Amino acid sequence: MKIVVCIKQVPDTSDIKWTENNTIQREGLESVINPYDVYAVEFALKIKNFCKDTKITALSMGPQQAVDMLKKVIALGVDEGVLLSDKKFAAADTYATGKTIGTAIKTKLSDFDLVICGQFAVDGDTAQTGPSIANTLDIPQVTYVKEIISCENGFVTLRRELEDGEEIVKVKLPALICVLQDSFEPTRALINGVIKAQNSEIKTYGFEDLGLSAEEVGLKGSPTYVSRAFRPEKKCTECKFLESVEDLAKVLTGGQNA
Repeated sequence: MKIVVCIKQVPDTSDIKWTENNTIQREGLESVINPYDVYAVEFALKIKNFCKDTKITALSMGPQQAVDMLKKVIALGVDEGVLLSDKKFAAADTYATGKTIGTAIKTKLSDFDLVICGQFAVDGDTAQTGPSIANTLDIPQVTYVKEIISCENGFVTLRRELEDGEEIVKVKLPALICVLQDSFEPTRALINGVIKAQNSEIKTYGFEDLGLSAEEVGLKGSPTYVSRAFRPEKKCTECKFLESVEDLAKVLTGGQNA
């Protein structure tokens, strides 16, 4: 099986700087791997554990500093890393990001069986990029995945979370899944993995490598935009602790001011 796991760098600081287009300034910003993408990598590694003939490619779009993040997941057991990096990709919304990443997979990693994404990115929280990639690739998608149950005969069986419970889904490959965070301890890098990561070369592709027009990527290719970015004001309110259910009932029924 050939897996592409999409990972993203997110800011590891409260001192976020904004561009003139009200998007996050990522160049030179201290970053970490998006927490949901940590579990996307874990899903890929789990598949590799019970399906030995598996190759995992980690794919990211961002500035050159993302190379370090890609090498970190190679140290965990990922086989190779690919970076999409070009100033023309900057300030992309989820639609343009999905189209760029989907096109890269289609043209550079076309022999894939499964694409795995984190359900959310904590710097945007839209949950739209994964589905947008699936749309570009024209493949089925399963979102809010909690667990992989089996992978055999060209299908994967998954457990996904719903608002009112869970369901088991069987999907034909190739497909894309978006995974949620889990409670297990993520894999730790071993010395052999660290050595492999240090010696790995990260393939990098730019705008001209993908065959897209300038109007399809980055800010120009984004039908949505951020009109204003601001920090919420901190409001201090007084808290009152209630000692009993009866006191709570009085507050809720208007019998007492909180």
